[in-house]
Amino acid sequence: MTAIGAIIGLLMAILLIIKKVSPCYSLIVGALLGGLIGGFGLTGTVSSMIGGIKDITPAIIRILAAGVLSGVLIQTGAAESIAKGFIRAMGAKHIYWALALSTLFLSAVGVFIDVAVITVAPIALLIARQTGHSESKLLLMMIGGGKAGNIISPNPNTIIAAENFGADLYSVMMANIIPAIVGLLFTVLVLSRLFHDRVSDKIELNVNESISNRALPSFLSSVSGPLVAIVLLALRPICGIVIDPLIALPAGGLAGLLCMRKHTMWQQSLTLGLEKMAPIAILLVGTGALAGIVKDSSLTEYLVAAISNISGGEYLIAPLAGILMSGATASTTAGATIASSSFAPTITQMGISNVWGAAMVNAGATVIDHLPHGSFFHATGGSMERSFRERLHLVHHMNRSLHS
Repeated sequence: MTAIGAIIGLLMAILLIIKKVSPCYSLIVGALLGGLIGGFGLTGTVSSMIGGIKDITPAIIRILAAGVLSGVLIQTGAAESIAKGFIRAMGAKHIYWALALSTLFLSAVGVFIDVAVITVAPIALLIARQTGHSESKLLLMMIGGGKAGNIISPNPNTIIAAENFGADLYSVMMANIIPAIVGLLFTVLVLSRLFHDRVSDKIELNVNESISNRALPSFLSSVSGPLVAIVLLALRPICGIVIDPLIALPAGGLAGLLCMRKHTMWQQSLTLGLEKMAPIAILLVGTGALAGIVKDSSLTEYLVAAISNISGGEYLIAPLAGILMSGATASTTAGATIASSSFAPTITQMGISNVWGAAMVNAGATVIDHLPHGSFFHATGGSMERSFRERLHLVHHMNRSLHS
């Protein structure tokens, strides 16, 4: 009964999200219904929900701290400067690489993937008008690059997966470098062939003017903050000096402000960073509640039993958990949260290390998080002026390519 209850709770949460009910409340209602149907009783259900929320509280605090770096990159124009740096360096002939690398780098240094796409989208639209490239094709390049960067980033999904597995954040980021490279190559070399458009690579791109009509910092000063944060995080695996992401990520943001000489913008940057992270923190409350029900149910046992007879099945649990949960919630962060909270003990008991378990869950959570009942679908489509039908057609192309 507990496994059936957890599944029904997940389905109810999905249905409510599709009906445009607040994702946080949808997940809480799903958790409550799942626990009651699963036989936990009212007291036991509430206890499991509270327990799930308590488990992810440390990660929520670190995610709010990560908002400092993200806010600095967006508020100061550093994110836009980084994107334009790649595009100027690579030119019209390699525009697919330029756009994919732009969103990859922005996501990798801590900018939300949807914010990374929205940041680069005005430049991509300008490029489409100048060269004749398909807007949908350019959007696909940005999404593919952003997803590759997202699995090696100090973004909420990576932080929550590392926290739930008890793994070092930097090690989890580094573990997914090869999958990120493969994702980038697949995006540019394979997905770029899905559309046929008449383009010219002899046009000299004009992306010098700031889309936001403000003076942008230099490329080198723009990347200084993320580099400081990454170096601080790397001290633990390299020389045993432990600097928690709670310290390293805000320190990177503040160092970036100083290097860009934008220290007067610290208050606006903090406010923007909190605005970006607050919805994620609220979402994680509902996600934690549902994760508590799934974790206390027998759903994990059934999943393990279902793939136990498959050769190498122990290595499939982590990515499959991430894929299924992110597809259910249409959110990388929510999917990584539920999967890592619910399946971490099972995965580690099967001999998978904490770092690789977290890395595989995180990578799996990026596979089908772009479904229409999530915000990423609509935010990225709107940024490139794509209709619902056009964006849905793009999802079909992406999924078909992944299956092939």
